[in-house]
Amino acid sequence: MLNMNRRQFISAGMLFAAPTVLGLVGCGGSSSASSGAASGDAYGEGYTFKHGFDQEYPPYSFIDDNGQTTGFDVELAQAVCKHYGWEYQAVPFNWDAKDAELQAGSCDCIWSGFTVNGREDDYLWSKTYSDNVQMILVKKGSEIKTLADLAGKKVGVQTATSAFQMLDAEGEQEELAKTFGKLEVYPDYTTAFTELKAGAIDAIAIDVTAGNHLIDGETDYEYLAEELGNEQYAIGFRKEDTALCDKINEALDALAADGTVAEIASHYPEIEEYITLGK
Repeated sequence: MLNMNRRQFISAGMLFAAPTVLGLVGCGGSSSASSGAASGDAYGEGYTFKHGFDQEYPPYSFIDDNGQTTGFDVELAQAVCKHYGWEYQAVPFNWDAKDAELQAGSCDCIWSGFTVNGREDDYLWSKTYSDNVQMILVKKGSEIKTLADLAGKKVGVQTATSAFQMLDAEGEQEELAKTFGKLEVYPDYTTAFTELKAGAIDAIAIDVTAGNHLIDGETDYEYLAEELGNEQYAIGFRKEDTALCDKINEALDALAADGTVAEIASHYPEIEEYITLGK
């Protein structure tokens, strides 16, 4: 993820027509089983929890160089499964396919640095668990010092992210984007960062948590002081899945209370300060 996003959607709301049942702080509503699940104790021990996530959004969710599923969101989802005695099933997907995967029942939720802001009415949301900020990443020594200096420059961004929507038509930074020489849209931030390194683009509009991961160990990159915007991350469910959402919220509270969330966050120091569960 720094929710695409983490990440705003491209065509939010096209899949969910039911009325909103949740604000930002919890699921509420009456319990119901997940689509296709048996009635009764649908989420008891042995349930297979299908975690849908962006396979290219470190440090929240990604496939590492050894082909292993990892990231803060992945570890936290696995901790929830351990808490309940569930089986964990990873469902990695390209970010622009997230709604189709959820609607098809391929996954139980979208849990991958997923931004609440701007799509409050389009999903059933868990409680928020992380803050994030959108910023501009440049090479140190660049002539770009302020947002105004982006005029005429090539700026990269990941598709379907919060930064993308801010810069897209009718976004809050639409006027800024109009000053760019070009807005280059990439399938993931890893590719955008490679292009920045190569000098193919001049800057990246990026979630700071994702940016911190990309520049970890690097000394030649920095953010502009001005922010593009800020947001909060939560887990997005189908609107009818209130019982599952409630179970996840209960587990998040328990894992925050026993120190598990803090322990997992310590594995990812680049985002540790932004994790809000238990604070």
